[in-house]
Amino acid sequence: MISDMERPLNKTLLESTGNYKGLAILGEDEVKVLCEDIRELIIDVTLKNGGHLGGSLGAVELCVALLRIFNPERDRIIFDVGHQTYAYKILTDRLAKFHTLRTKGGISGFPRRAESRFDVFDVGHSSTSISAALGFAKARDLRGQGHEVVAVIGDGSLLNGLALEALNNVSACGTKLTVILNDNKMSIGPRVGGIAEHLAKLSVSVPYMRLKQFVKDRCRAMSDGRGVENWLDRVKTKLKSLLLPTNMFEEMDISYWGPFDGHNVREMEEIFELSKQYPKPLLIHVITRKGKGCSEAEKEPSKFHGVGSGTVIGLAAAAKTKKKSADWSKSVADKICEMASRDPRIVACTAAMESGTRLEDFRALFPGRFFDVGIAEGHMLTYAAGLAAGGMKPVVCIYSTFLQRAADQIVHDICMQRHPVLIAVDRAGLNGEDGETHQGLLDIAWGKSVPGLTISAPRDRIDLEFMMSGWHDGNFPMMIRYPKGTVPESIARAPDSISAPWGRAEILAEGETVCLVGIGSTVEIVLNAAAECETRGIPGSAVMDLRFAAPVDWPAIDGALAKYSLMVVAEDGYVTGGIGESIAARASSSGAGCRVYPIGVASKYIPHATRGEQLEDQGLTAGGIACFVEELYGGNTAASG
Repeated sequence: MISDMERPLNKTLLESTGNYKGLAILGEDEVKVLCEDIRELIIDVTLKNGGHLGGSLGAVELCVALLRIFNPERDRIIFDVGHQTYAYKILTDRLAKFHTLRTKGGISGFPRRAESRFDVFDVGHSSTSISAALGFAKARDLRGQGHEVVAVIGDGSLLNGLALEALNNVSACGTKLTVILNDNKMSIGPRVGGIAEHLAKLSVSVPYMRLKQFVKDRCRAMSDGRGVENWLDRVKTKLKSLLLPTNMFEEMDISYWGPFDGHNVREMEEIFELSKQYPKPLLIHVITRKGKGCSEAEKEPSKFHGVGSGTVIGLAAAAKTKKKSADWSKSVADKICEMASRDPRIVACTAAMESGTRLEDFRALFPGRFFDVGIAEGHMLTYAAGLAAGGMKPVVCIYSTFLQRAADQIVHDICMQRHPVLIAVDRAGLNGEDGETHQGLLDIAWGKSVPGLTISAPRDRIDLEFMMSGWHDGNFPMMIRYPKGTVPESIARAPDSISAPWGRAEILAEGETVCLVGIGSTVEIVLNAAAECETRGIPGSAVMDLRFAAPVDWPAIDGALAKYSLMVVAEDGYVTGGIGESIAARASSSGAGCRVYPIGVASKYIPHATRGEQLEDQGLTAGGIACFVEELYGGNTAASG
């Protein structure tokens, strides 16, 4: 144990311990102090930088217990999502860098292999941990190695089809794997569905709680894992029939231990140590409290699942409400409510993102028409297709990055059958501090290739409402994409003006030789770029709002290609496969004399930084575009495409 005499003056126990290597010599009381130190650091840094507060606070003791029993240099610990990994990061040689969390050039909010050798698998979307861990375990066996493989998954993530597919495959793989189920009765919001109810029954079964203690006591008396295995095999069938609630894990031939107190380090250590001796696939169920150690996060775990930078405890709820009062997500949700008040066919669907997509009011107003399917994006899209086939008009609210998990359902179940589903694609484009896994850069690139799918991107609230109304009045599948942040009320509109006709691009400014094309969030950028070009001595630039990414308004584009000698297309998505590429290809194939240059996101994974910093890095700013135009305007660069 570390005594006060051995501890450097004015250092916290966390600073003195340093990393996981110093955990073994700590006594029980010191471990409790260490956990308090870790929580204090997580709260301080996360409130300042933003990040996933609730889940990481709830998993502090779990991470400490894992690192006191398993060796992260030898064993493989695979986390799910990453919302629960801050303590793990701190204790695996990132204590000194933790203040850089989610800042440009700093450490990521998610497990990242490039950041640390202790992060063995990159993850940002939920429910991948068991599949990846099963692969690690089988690779270990095939290579004749002997390390432990541990997957840590939350109860909300367990509801996803990918996690269930992995559990179903465990028995067939015939390998030892330990799955730790971190059950805080939440995902981002309260967990939903039959599996949630099943876990609840397991966690409150009084006979099962007694059995758990009996198992612990009996296992302690045995010196080796074979004894544990043989004893459990002898009594399992009888105990299941007499004491246990139906257990889905046991039915999959995965031994189930639990539930245990996820804030009791000593109890978890005993169980984790026993698991190392146990030779079969095993699921250990631990109960934690989301937001533990922060009273506001404990009281409102959904609200404090993730916080923005500069959040102040005590004012956090008011700050978040104020920040969201005029954002794109709220504007979309308000329009859905307005349509639903007039049309009983309108329903809203979300995949565990009620708060993130601002559907709280819809749920309150139309509880029978609100569907949170849990973390199950693929199911949600096919469910919406079924609703539409049954005569309803579903609106699916989903982040762009999560929509990638349901591409097949959009193609086969919605568009091929032409069901009138509106997919409200939130957080489209560059998304800031969540980093590579959360950028919304692919929806246009792959979406515009899907036959029959209309894709629109409004520049302001006026066009947003126009486009949503146009879908409602029609009978076709549609994606409407919008970025994170504040929605402009009106951009480049005369007083009392209305939107351009459906499906048409809009000329916002006439020009002479240069045409700047924007769509969605880049329209305001190209308008400012046109003004910047003027200051650089480039005659007035035309500005076009494309408005629709699919189908593109080719007559308007063809007219611009015939009129201007230079066109720059700015889009908040990947250049490869983007709209600019399509326009450049058309200019080339038609023999137009106009040089076309796309500006967008390079074909790479964009690391965490603020959205402004990311836009700057990609040249998607007024100054960046103006500088690009200035170089091209006087040059002899050959036409793109």
